[in-house]
Amino acid sequence: MSSPVILHLRAETKALEHRSALTPTTTKQLIDAGYKVYVEKSALRIFDDAEFAKAGAILVEENSWKTAPKNRIIIGLKELEEESFPLVHEHVQFAHCYKDQGGWKDVLSRFPAGNGILYDLEFLENDSGRRVAAFGFHAGFAGAAIGVQTWAFQKTHSHSEKLGPIKAYPNEIELINKVSSEVKDAVAKSGSKLPRVLVIGALGRCGSGAISLLQKVGIPDENIIKWDINETKKGGPFQEIVEADIFINCIYLSKPIAPFVDLESLQSPKRNLSVVVDVSADTTNPHNPVPIYTVATTFDDPTVPVEGLKRGPKLSVCSIDHLPSLLPRESSEAFSSALLPSLLLLKQRDTAPVWTRAKKLFDHHVARLPGSKSKL
Repeated sequence: MSSPVILHLRAETKALEHRSALTPTTTKQLIDAGYKVYVEKSALRIFDDAEFAKAGAILVEENSWKTAPKNRIIIGLKELEEESFPLVHEHVQFAHCYKDQGGWKDVLSRFPAGNGILYDLEFLENDSGRRVAAFGFHAGFAGAAIGVQTWAFQKTHSHSEKLGPIKAYPNEIELINKVSSEVKDAVAKSGSKLPRVLVIGALGRCGSGAISLLQKVGIPDENIIKWDINETKKGGPFQEIVEADIFINCIYLSKPIAPFVDLESLQSPKRNLSVVVDVSADTTNPHNPVPIYTVATTFDDPTVPVEGLKRGPKLSVCSIDHLPSLLPRESSEAFSSALLPSLLLLKQRDTAPVWTRAKKLFDHHVARLPGSKSKL
């Protein structure tokens, strides 16, 4: 394509979503490469509007993408608000409508209704089939942080109390310092040993993030049990999970598997487990390998208790589905930097494989819509 690429970064509208698909750093790199970048003003975004202006972006009002010229590519992270008007632009975002999620037809049909196009970030893949950009590392990092905080809270508070609201941190150092301090305080006050933490999915992006956090807050390597496919191929439930203090689930669920832990296995007299962090958060999936809770948690209410346990310590589950928002600056920088090489190929999006694959997948799912004239 010979015409210049014009990107329009929309403001996120999901509550407590401080992340951004573009950062001032990647915006400057795009502008230096000849792109034109519009950025909607946002009080929610972790990056100040002035940082984008300094990078050379043109600031525009929030939600102005709706009436922007059709030649702009609208880029964002989370799904659009539930509205019905046809979408006339090309959109780069997470749309959550390719796996038959509730309401997927209503979400997807807006694109062909306005001759718009969706390039879904979840399915933007390289030639090896690996996602070009993902938040997995920081999801695991943040999930492990909340897990350790919950364990420390349990050691210093009564059984009836639960961890209160959690807010995003301006940077990783502040998060590490806070969690490290809480761990030391819990050990000193309770006389407990440092927790034993079992991580499943340890070899993936998410698992490596969880392990990194645990190490940085002072959990020794001998207390970190690292499991992946080889350790779980025999099928659960696993007694080793029950005997650990914290369990962090970091797998990508692609097919039905036996549960890693269930209510029956939790009745073991050897249970030490008091915290479960389900980073994968497949809460409503019928094949959820952690079927001990039914409620997705939030930053305002980060844990839910497991009911029906006859013995052992209180057990709390964290299942927040946008954990990277705990560290919005670092997670945005990592994601946007990984996405940048693909964005620099938007000039050739009619031929560049990363974009033609995404367009082909879009066309495939549009053809599944009721009344579609397209053919699968």
